[in-house]
Amino acid sequence: MRAPTSDLPLVLDGISLQAGATTILDRLNLTIAPGPPTLIVGPNGAGKSTLLRVMMGLASPTAGRVSWGGRTASPPLRRAIVFQRPVMLRRTVAANVAYALAQAGTPRRQRAERVAALLERVGLPDLAQRPARKLSGGEQQRLALARALARDPEILLLDEPTASLDPAATRGVEEIVLMAAQSGIKIVMASHDLGQVRRLAGEVMFMVRGCLRERAAAADFLDHPTTPEAAAFLRGDLVI
Repeated sequence: MRAPTSDLPLVLDGISLQAGATTILDRLNLTIAPGPPTLIVGPNGAGKSTLLRVMMGLASPTAGRVSWGGRTASPPLRRAIVFQRPVMLRRTVAANVAYALAQAGTPRRQRAERVAALLERVGLPDLAQRPARKLSGGEQQRLALARALARDPEILLLDEPTASLDPAATRGVEEIVLMAAQSGIKIVMASHDLGQVRRLAGEVMFMVRGCLRERAAAADFLDHPTTPEAAAFLRGDLVI
């Protein structure tokens, strides 16, 4: 039998992305392999969201090469992304998840059981028949995570999924992310919250002006940054 296709390692080789005269990503070289969560931090405009879109295959670099499991043309079968403001389909919570399962190729006869399991996993079983657009912000992010997990991803990309949530909703999303990481899913997450970095990160990537300035174990980065920009960022100073 053929071995299952893998999207890992995800390799960025000399990636740059230009928008007119503006450099959004600048000659990035990095490899994402299985392991604990990687959190991407940096000031606004550093390129964090664009980097995640390139990793997903939603944005094409103007220079360099992206590969997933050694392949440069790879449909997103084993990777998924959740945005800060996910779009909810005009249907019930359960139907949103069922649609994601259908898109992932799950046989119809298995979908009802999988929907129930995924809603249980994200703490929404009692809201299965509620219109998705009537959910609170935190509940919508839980549903977005359920839809992403419906793809059975190896790598889950998260673009500041708790940025607009209150502390209780943030904790709920973080618990789902940690459970996903513990199940073996590689988490790559952009965040602006250093407390969240301490709670979730195994390693940190620090970006400024489209450049990767530091990459280190979370404790090392937070307690002993090696660049002036990172030290200023951790102090709360303006970094541009």
